Amino acid sequence: MADLRFGAFLAPYHPIGEHPTLQIQSDLTFVEHIERLGYDEFWCGEHHSTGWEVIGSPELFLAAAAERTHRIKLGTGVVSLPYHHPFMVAQRLVQLDHQSRGRVIFGSGPGALPSDAHTLGVDPMVLRDRQDEAMGVIRRLLAGERVSHESEWFTLRDAKLQLRPVQKSMEFAVASIVSPSGMTLAGKHETGILSLGSMSREGIRALPMQWSFAEESAAKHGKTVDRKNWRVVLSWHIAETRQQAREQARDGLMRHNNEYQVGTLAAGEGPIFGTPDEAVDAVAFSDVSTAVIGTPDDLVERIRQMEELTGGFGCVVGFVHDWANRENTLRSWDLVARYVIPQINGLLDDYRESNKFVIENRGTWQRAGEAIESKIRENERALAAAEEDEALGRPVLRGGRRLTPGVANIQPDN
Repeated sequence: MADLRFGAFLAPYHPIGEHPTLQIQSDLTFVEHIERLGYDEFWCGEHHSTGWEVIGSPELFLAAAAERTHRIKLGTGVVSLPYHHPFMVAQRLVQLDHQSRGRVIFGSGPGALPSDAHTLGVDPMVLRDRQDEAMGVIRRLLAGERVSHESEWFTLRDAKLQLRPVQKSMEFAVASIVSPSGMTLAGKHETGILSLGSMSREGIRALPMQWSFAEESAAKHGKTVDRKNWRVVLSWHIAETRQQAREQARDGLMRHNNEYQVGTLAAGEGPIFGTPDEAVDAVAFSDVSTAVIGTPDDLVERIRQMEELTGGFGCVVGFVHDWANRENTLRSWDLVARYVIPQINGLLDDYRESNKFVIENRGTWQRAGEAIESKIRENERALAAAEEDEALGRPVLRGGRRLTPGVANIQPDN
């Protein structure tokens, strides 16, 4: 398969306590950081409640990120389509595509937080159907069509975008967690997939079947889907050693689980960890671990496992969290870029092959050394100096290598 792309997904998950303005600025700095490290994609979401996921408009955030970056793709992860008029979503996407010079990926979802739907007076039972309906309309608008559409929740009359995107064909992506609905929608609309379920035990169990849902739906609607557009989201915190990773992540991980995952989202139903070490052991070091807290090699192993489990995908997306402090979090993403990405994508294979060839083919070095030694012997003063060095026990050339009495092999000369 082609090289895996790497990206980051910022929901965001930020514990309550830090100055909101500074937190948003920190998130923007993070985007700059991962672009410098060579990551391919950055995603951020839309949420309106809970106090932890605080970006209400991914388009606004990504517009600021676009001004600070130059290459990295910027994905809405995701726009909750049932909460917006489709024409206005299309307008914002077009403007963002121009402001980012064609770097937008349009990710959409039905809305992840029931509290958001309640706030807006939308019945959760209609969310997925409305996402499906809105996606079809937005795709037609971005293609330049003039659209009229009557719906129970929006109306379009002879609607046409007066400005088209920079991209001739903007990539669409849909969120998928555990149920087949996201994958089925991706097949119907020929989009990419952002698999968030890979961060939960239930989602991991569902992964082996997920792609088949997309393929079946695509075939039904006369479309195709491509695994290169399947993004699998993983949680990790990486350090030089497992012990360092544990120490850096454990307190924040316990708080994230106890206060948000269980205390807020699950209304107290779920495991409440008594100690930080218990949290790390359950999440990252059990038979059903859902995150990697360890070394670059540990993350390489997990990605290989996920490739085998799924049958292959195109992009690894790391979930951005505040388990560790800011400095160690940035360091974690640095280590992934320096050691995990090149290992996964074979960027070091030719280095290793070259090194192995040199070690196993010493004749080339021997011959080069003999050439140097022959020139020394042709020069009386140089030869006298070499013989003096030998007599005094100083390093001398023999067969192109510097030798010292009692030392078998010193670095080749040049």
